[in-house]
Amino acid sequence: MTSPATDGPDGPVFRLLYRSHNLVPEQDRRRVFGEIFTTARSTNKKLGITGALLLTEDVFVQVLEGDETAVRGLLGRIEKDARHDDVVVLTAETVPERVFSRWAMARVSTDGEPDIPLIAGARGITVAAGRGVTKEQEALLDVMREAAHGQRHEV
Repeated sequence: MTSPATDGPDGPVFRLLYRSHNLVPEQDRRRVFGEIFTTARSTNKKLGITGALLLTEDVFVQVLEGDETAVRGLLGRIEKDARHDDVVVLTAETVPERVFSRWAMARVSTDGEPDIPLIAGARGITVAAGRGVTKEQEALLDVMREAAHGQRHEV
C-alpha cells in the first residue's frame, strides 16, 4: 500500500507555508539540521505530508502539503518546538494539487546552491536523481527563498 505522499498529484490538497526564527545554536546546527530532516522525512511520509524546507542561519521556511488536519497538527508541534520562535503562517489554503507530490521533504537551497529533493517511495526515502523541478515547484521554491529573506509573498 502506498502513502498519499507517493501517489503523485492527488487532487485538491491543503498547503501551508510558514516562516520561523531559527533558535538552533550555531555550533549545533549541522547535527540538529540532520536530525530535523531525518525526523521530517519519516514523520511526513507516515502522515501523507509532502513539502520542502529551507534553512538559513536565521530562519526556517517550510511548505507542507497534505490533509488539513495532519498539516495543522504538524504545525502545532512545530510551534511548540524549542528550535523555532516567531512562527508566522504566510499562506494556508486548499490548492488544486500538490506541487511536491513525491517529495517527503526536500532541502531547499538559498543563493544558487542545488536543491535536494527527497522522494518517498515503497523502499523508503531516497534522493531524487536527475528529475529536475517543474515550473510549479520552482515558482514555490522562489516564494520560499523570498520569505527567507524577509519578503512576504502570496503563493
